[in-house]
Amino acid sequence: MKSKWVTATGLALAVALLLAANIFSSAAFTSMRADLTQNKLYTLTDGTKHVLSSLREPVRLRLFLSEHLATRVPRINSYATRVRELLGEYERAANGKLIVNVIDPEPFSPEEDRAVGYGLRGIPLDEDSSFYFGLVATGSTDQEKVIPYLSMDREEFLEYDISRLIYQVANPKPKVVGLLSSIPMEGVAGMGRRPQPWMVLEQMQQSFEVKTLVNGTKEIPPDVNVLMIVHPKELKDETLYAIDQYVLRGGRALVFADPNPEADPGPPVPMATATIAGRGSQFSKLFDAWGVELVPGKVVGDLPLATRVQFEHEGRLEMLDYPVWINLPPELFDHEDIVTASLNGPLRLGTPGYLLPKDGTTTKLTPLLQSTDHAALIDTAKLGPFSDPQDTVRDYKPGGKRYILAARITGPVSSAFADGPPKADASKQAAKAQPNDKTIDNDKAPPYEHLAKSKQDINVLVVADTDLLQDTFWVQVQDFLGNRIAIPNAANGAFVINALDNLTGSGDLISIRSRGRYTRPFTRVNALRQEAELQFREKEQELLNKLDETEKKLGELERSKQQGSAVMLTEAQQQELTRFRQEKIRIRNELRDVRHELRKNIETLEGWMKFVNIGMMPILIGIGGVVVGSYNLRRRKKAVRDAADSKREG
Repeated sequence: MKSKWVTATGLALAVALLLAANIFSSAAFTSMRADLTQNKLYTLTDGTKHVLSSLREPVRLRLFLSEHLATRVPRINSYATRVRELLGEYERAANGKLIVNVIDPEPFSPEEDRAVGYGLRGIPLDEDSSFYFGLVATGSTDQEKVIPYLSMDREEFLEYDISRLIYQVANPKPKVVGLLSSIPMEGVAGMGRRPQPWMVLEQMQQSFEVKTLVNGTKEIPPDVNVLMIVHPKELKDETLYAIDQYVLRGGRALVFADPNPEADPGPPVPMATATIAGRGSQFSKLFDAWGVELVPGKVVGDLPLATRVQFEHEGRLEMLDYPVWINLPPELFDHEDIVTASLNGPLRLGTPGYLLPKDGTTTKLTPLLQSTDHAALIDTAKLGPFSDPQDTVRDYKPGGKRYILAARITGPVSSAFADGPPKADASKQAAKAQPNDKTIDNDKAPPYEHLAKSKQDINVLVVADTDLLQDTFWVQVQDFLGNRIAIPNAANGAFVINALDNLTGSGDLISIRSRGRYTRPFTRVNALRQEAELQFREKEQELLNKLDETEKKLGELERSKQQGSAVMLTEAQQQELTRFRQEKIRIRNELRDVRHELRKNIETLEGWMKFVNIGMMPILIGIGGVVVGSYNLRRRKKAVRDAADSKREG
């Protein structure tokens, strides 16, 4: 009885000691934390520390948080604690240049009026109260930036969102990006709804001043810090010349060109040729001068990196690895270039082209993104809306080499217009004769003298894909209380903003932006599934060929029967007809069994791989515990026996 009382007392003391230790550590070590995440998501990056150390004037952050309402939802309350702790780390790292205030906007209070005045949006919880969870940054010049609501869906990007807010307030004059695009990135208006711009354009507008340029522009405005060109197509000579001279004068450029841009429907053409006519980018005049070639009519497929898509086949929905929609992992990025070095997530590309350095040029082409050496080249003519994705897989033949998907071009170049500015055509000359014509001012000669060679080494980034800019390929957009919230599932947006930051000379936010956590697939499962699927496609094609041959022979016998009479068929022919029909049924059944077996094998494989990755470690720990426990038990028993033997001998 006494031993039981002692045991219970010891257990109670242990529980009390544990509670006391937790209470003491919570009070004494609030600023101490161990960040065990792979990408150090809970540690301030060097980029954030540099932003804070560069503050010349104090910045004030106001966190509007309905604390008494947050306690109703434990998940939100936990996230609110995370935000407050992170803001505390910001305040400590800023050495007095950052002031953080936490404000509880209670219902019908002046604080709630202030929150509404800043543009924060509350979530109605009942008739009398709304939940506020937003952040306001103000600078010494009354510059004001707001995050209307700190969504939990963007928790992995929390540091970037806060640091960008501080950076924008501390640097109120944004860099200017000139955007020249033949694809409507600002969105297309639908029936009864306003156009929604692509999310990458919205993110650009949050970080830069974006000036839209049109085809026919004769001069790139002098305040443009970087020129972004998307799908250059049918550009007029005067616009090509303006780009040429801008780059020669030292201007930076980011070019997205594509042999098969899926966002460009192309010109109205007959259906049979709609897949290939007039869709590819047309920029060879300047590319030739810069020493790079975008190979026309070919796209890169990479089956090991393929996106799994759903398609309809014979009235059923099936899944397939589509090799021309590529999930490019960080291992294939250039880790020496600041634009790609810190990107953690994959880039999702759609039917990308590839770049080649031209012989005899003075520029250097440095690859930023490359395919695997299992990639293959695919004709754009096979990728139209009426093509069969299964044919793309069946005809897939790896080239045994890597293809350059994006590159940085540096070095001295000569003008693509060796004879000087392009001359205006006769119609424009006639327009100049009209004194009241509005085209007079537009036809004035550029104010700069013609440059035959670059003043310094050029710095141009070229990406052989435009589809990576589309929302479909990298981001889910949610509408929350009238605000569009971007939930990235790939690093496409970070890649674009990184490139613009780098080309404009501001790179503080690059290391922060690239820390978001993205989906990490079972790569081994995908590789094994693709190998099994290729074998299935070969078997499927063999059976389909047999089925076609059988149906042809069956059709011939059926036609001969219809042209004459049943009596004209001999008994042998009747038996042959019956055999062909049975053979057709057998082949179809075998084809169905092969497809069923493929799905079964893949599901079994995925199940085993998930078991190994998720369940094996606890099992091994359990087995290890049993082994260690058994070993210790044997040691204790042996020690007891040895003690007993010694006692008897004594």
